[in-house]
Amino acid sequence: MQRLNQEGSSTVLAVLLVLFILLFLGAGGFGIWAYQGKQDYKNNVMPKINAAVAIAKKETETAKDNEFQEKEKYPLRSYAGPGAYGAPTVSYPKTWSAYVNESGNGSAPVDAYFHPSFVPAASLSVSYAIRLQVIPTAYDQVLKQFDSYVKLGTVKVTPYSFPKVSSIVGARLDGEIISKKSGSMVIIPLRDKTLKIWTESPQFVPDFNNIILPNFSFIP
Repeated sequence: MQRLNQEGSSTVLAVLLVLFILLFLGAGGFGIWAYQGKQDYKNNVMPKINAAVAIAKKETETAKDNEFQEKEKYPLRSYAGPGAYGAPTVSYPKTWSAYVNESGNGSAPVDAYFHPSFVPAASLSVSYAIRLQVIPTAYDQVLKQFDSYVKLGTVKVTPYSFPKVSSIVGARLDGEIISKKSGSMVIIPLRDKTLKIWTESPQFVPDFNNIILPNFSFIP
């Protein structure tokens, strides 16, 4: 009977030892898993969080900069051309500069350039924010010059009239309005002449749509 008790005790001790070993191994495995999780969080998650925070901060700063730049455009400045050529009046951001040739000589009696900060010298590499011309050519002839581009699909033409001079209907052209330059242009009949106003870069199309066109006027 005593031998059986001894054998029983040995069995219990063996079971307890096995359980202890299993618990020890389990605790060790959990510790390793937890440590690896912590390292993964440190090495992978935190950099991602920091990167996301940096991106959000930059986007906020950019949004504030854009908002500031938009506010700086007001109040608008104005240019009014000669009455003999319809007195075309352009309202443009005060952060822009203008260069106007209204001598009446050459192919464009009124030839104006508008651009942020300063007006750069004329060059094929320069895309001006806004151009304005009054040219001594009939409206139909000017519009016909774009027929081939319309057929190619590089220019889209739609009817257009300025909000302040809605009685005169012309055309708006969007696309490659000048060779290798994309933008938007409005062409309007002006007596026996044609008035053209356009932007030479998609960058300035929002200003063209939101500032230039709504405020533009002329005397038909």
